[in-house]
Amino acid sequence: MDINDTIFNGDNDLTLEQVLNEEKVLKDVKNEQFKGILDEGSELNFKEVPVSVELEEKAKEIKHYVDTGNVSIDHLREFAVTEGGFVHDHLRKQCWPLLLGVPLSGGEPLSSEETLRSHPEYSQVVLDVNRSLKRFPPGVPYNQRVALQGQLTNLILRVITKYPHLRYYQGYHDVAITFLLVVGEDLAFRIMEKLSTNHLRDCMEPTMEKTSHLLNYVYPLINRANPELCAYLDRSGAGTMFCLPWFLTWFGHSLNHYKDVVRLYDFFLASPPLMSLYLTASIVTYRSDDIFSVECDMASIHCLLSQLPDELPFERLICNAIDLYDSFPPEQVEIEVRQRIQKEKEERERLEKEARRSAADRKKAVARRSFRSHLERLVPRSKTQLVLLAFSIAVGIYAYLRGEGNGVYPVR
Repeated sequence: MDINDTIFNGDNDLTLEQVLNEEKVLKDVKNEQFKGILDEGSELNFKEVPVSVELEEKAKEIKHYVDTGNVSIDHLREFAVTEGGFVHDHLRKQCWPLLLGVPLSGGEPLSSEETLRSHPEYSQVVLDVNRSLKRFPPGVPYNQRVALQGQLTNLILRVITKYPHLRYYQGYHDVAITFLLVVGEDLAFRIMEKLSTNHLRDCMEPTMEKTSHLLNYVYPLINRANPELCAYLDRSGAGTMFCLPWFLTWFGHSLNHYKDVVRLYDFFLASPPLMSLYLTASIVTYRSDDIFSVECDMASIHCLLSQLPDELPFERLICNAIDLYDSFPPEQVEIEVRQRIQKEKEERERLEKEARRSAADRKKAVARRSFRSHLERLVPRSKTQLVLLAFSIAVGIYAYLRGEGNGVYPVR
């Protein structure tokens, strides 16, 4: 974030410089997060990194271009996808809304606190926001942290209140906080409103079915880049859960450096909605040597892939993702995705059928053992037991016959 930017509005203005120099560091919150879907996440590093002379020149060019007022979306996209993206957050604050066609000022009145609190997802949103302290700049004083959390909660609730058909998902707040930090609450609301009805729409359906479907794009894309790697991953049974947080949060939950998060957001905002899956395939392919170095089993592969290295060459990976998208757009891959899903469905049904058969066989085996045990208890095992059994039968017959002779009919 640029040192001159503010992450609070109105009476709560606070620059990143003040945040980073604040002596008080917030305590870490140790708690299970995302109901098992996503892990707790690591602390986000907000340390500023020196920018090269070439990128500073690019920043000046972007600033001059935007200031002319005659802005082309295609030209902005070119800035966003090429090296360094928009370079600084003060430029992102200008360019992100322009890129999405979001008005820089104006807008609808805020929803009342009562309306927001009455939303069915209110408690879950508050819970997630309170658990996401690691994604806030360190050193924020308590009162400023509370203000920031309140803005993030309101921002999310404003979107899902305005669009009742959209369902909040755990990880949505990781996307929202990035925009809140860069552009402030009002612009962040307009951006999240636009993204929630476009790029993130599939993630906000009532079920995870569409999300699960889309994750299946990853393997066909890896197969086009490295068939041997794809076969290795398939044999391991690693599946796609390792990249679920990447897709849901645009990598915002999984990366350790703030500079990488905003750089990728430049890229994704300027790209088609499924570009994060193409970047996922590029990252997995880039890490092929690491993958081949571990055992070909689900636990080993999932553990390796679910942790992103600190220093990934994102500029190179972005270029690879663009090339992959240009060569194999989603409509070309969709047939293979459907075939993969059908194959997985058939395999799942086969395993379920085998499980039911095994359960039935076990039930029959238990019944046979029980019946055999019962018979064994009835069969005499010694002469004494045989005599006792014969005596019992004789007594029973005698009692029956005596009852017949006396005209007393036993109950049959």
